[in-house]
Amino acid sequence: MNGILGKKLGMTQIFLEDGRVVPVTVVKAGPCLVVQRKTGESDGYEAVQIGLVEEKAPRGVTSPMRGHFAKAGVAPLRRLAEFGIEAGDEAKAGDEVKASIFEVDDYVDVVGTGKGKGFQGVMRRHGHGGGRATHGSMFHRAPGSIGQASDPSRVFPGLKAPGQMGNKRVTTKNLKVVKVDEERDLLYIRGAVPGPRDGYLAIQKAKRG
Repeated sequence: MNGILGKKLGMTQIFLEDGRVVPVTVVKAGPCLVVQRKTGESDGYEAVQIGLVEEKAPRGVTSPMRGHFAKAGVAPLRRLAEFGIEAGDEAKAGDEVKASIFEVDDYVDVVGTGKGKGFQGVMRRHGHGGGRATHGSMFHRAPGSIGQASDPSRVFPGLKAPGQMGNKRVTTKNLKVVKVDEERDLLYIRGAVPGPRDGYLAIQKAKRG
């Protein structure tokens, strides 16, 4: 097992053994339950589907999903994710996955949904410098020219323009695990991870360490 689901609790700082202080993100990693074991014979690839155990039961679970959870012998869960595993792994439905799958000094990739910033202009969204700040310029925070007039008479796709900022899937790679609290299922990950406080995260061992 190389991955787990969790929730971001917030940021703090801790001291290392050599006296250095480092910023860390505290993540409540698990406990999770294996909902489905996928194999090369039945599904064409090796993976496990796990669900995050939470205090509140999910509402509005559909009949197909209720059957899916009943087949695994677990209660309905709100958040599910899939992680690849090796063919010889003996994981099966109902197994528990906890923060203890990680160790200190492991490197992980963290996937989450970034904070939504709403509709923003080009200066904040793309880092444009903006126009002159002098009086009467009439060009302070505008995007400037967006295309040609007679030829090709269109705006090219991918132009940096105002629009929705944030609220997208973000992956932060190669973050170091500084501390593991197995009793409380807490991971202390060096640096910042995507998303707001109480946001859901998928943590897996780094693919490229």
